[in-house]
Amino acid sequence: MEAAEKEEISVEDEAVDKNIFRDCNKIAFYRRQKQWLSKKSAYQALLDSVTTDEDSTRFQIINEASKVTLLAEMYGIEGNIFRLKINEETPLKPRFEVPDVLTSKPSTVRLISCSGDTGSLILADGKGGLKCHITANPFKVDLVSEEEVVISINSLGQLYFEHLQILHKQRAAKENEEEASVDTSQENQEDLGLWEEKFGKFVDIKANGPSSIGLDFSLHGFEHLYGIPQHAESHQLKNTGDEDAYRLYNLDVYGYQIYDKMGIYGSVPYLLAHKLGRTIGIFWLNASETLVEINTEPAVEYTLSQMGPVAAKQKVRSRTHVHWMSESGIIDVFLLTGPTPSDVFKQYSHLTDIGEK
Repeated sequence: MEAAEKEEISVEDEAVDKNIFRDCNKIAFYRRQKQWLSKKSAYQALLDSVTTDEDSTRFQIINEASKVTLLAEMYGIEGNIFRLKINEETPLKPRFEVPDVLTSKPSTVRLISCSGDTGSLILADGKGGLKCHITANPFKVDLVSEEEVVISINSLGQLYFEHLQILHKQRAAKENEEEASVDTSQENQEDLGLWEEKFGKFVDIKANGPSSIGLDFSLHGFEHLYGIPQHAESHQLKNTGDEDAYRLYNLDVYGYQIYDKMGIYGSVPYLLAHKLGRTIGIFWLNASETLVEINTEPAVEYTLSQMGPVAAKQKVRSRTHVHWMSESGIIDVFLLTGPTPSDVFKQYSHLTDIGEK
């Protein structure tokens, strides 16, 4: 009887106080990107700016709203790897690029330009089995293997790139200066953390304004995703809802909660996707705080109407959308095309030397 009257104690009572750590709602660059993406401002690739050399293919991308241009670089790397870099064409100062992670400068293979439709560019590796289909308007990249689209980049139009700006005080002193893309009212600046961001007793001063980046990837036919450690979650990554993204941020968390997407101890921006017959990987080379949203659209089967006495059924492949958002740096992503799990592990270790010593 006495035992029954005792107060129950849950392990959650001993768990860390999550209020001392930031969740998505408290992260300014997440709020900015979600607000901006609701407006569907598109980027367009300027294919008349394409230049090709032995290492890469370069072209400009323009934001149709702000008319500011970015520089995109596509690389083919030995071992069935593609690399995409996107940076400001003329940054105010050099943006941070992660050193020391890659074992050396990756050995590249020349990408061959093939004929495409008007408003598109096709780049193929030397073997011809892998191709990148670049669509100009709106900007999109499809990675195609054996005539099948495996990965689409920016198919949801979530490319996001904040440009470095001159000091806020200098900007305010300029006469007749206009900021077309951002509401610079004091209240809005504080809410979105444009020049200063506060959390508890900590204050982050941004001398050159916000500098976050983001990009979406659609994985065709894939429903099973893994990786992006470290989280006390299930082995297979789960779908995320609003304000429920996986957080990549190194924290020493005592008494962390299980089945939670908050970041702990270490962060590795490396994601794997697997389906019958193919495994692929995405390596997002960025060391700043990063959030990853995942949304799987399962396969559906429906009956086509008006097909005569025998109804025809058509199956729409499943696909998973992965949205990466980082606080700063540049977009530098490696697509590891497999096709087997062993191939993907070799591709990743080739880049980072993990497991090769």
